[in-house]
Amino acid sequence: MMVAIGSDHAGFKLKSELKRFLEAQSIEVLDLGCPDENPNDYPDVARELAGGVSAGRYEQGILICGSGIGMSIAANRFPGVRAALCCDEDMARLSRQHNDSNILVLGARLTTAEQARRIVEKWMATGFEGGRHLRRINKIDGEQT
Repeated sequence: MMVAIGSDHAGFKLKSELKRFLEAQSIEVLDLGCPDENPNDYPDVARELAGGVSAGRYEQGILICGSGIGMSIAANRFPGVRAALCCDEDMARLSRQHNDSNILVLGARLTTAEQARRIVEKWMATGFEGGRHLRRINKIDGEQT
């Protein structure tokens, strides 16, 4: 299993913590930036990760910025991307079960490292239920089924 991960400068520390956490579970992590805490622009990182998910280069990803809001907005501009800003485990579970989210977004200034680990663990362990939820996702994607 492989997950792409990216952050802006505000999310760098949390991204580094989550990389260690995932790698300790034998999950391959592709770090798409940023490389340190020097200021950078979150849309650039979101474009790289969400563009890769949209194009099928990455199956899923995690984006982190200060609040998570900017990354969510930027990532959801790409076709087929369902980026979900999750603040707790229930949101992470529901974003996967009902919305088949393929990008988890976290706010580093609003989420502790321990909370983030639990959210990531729940998000990655939860599958999509399909059924009526698939019909709704298809409507989001412009299909009328």
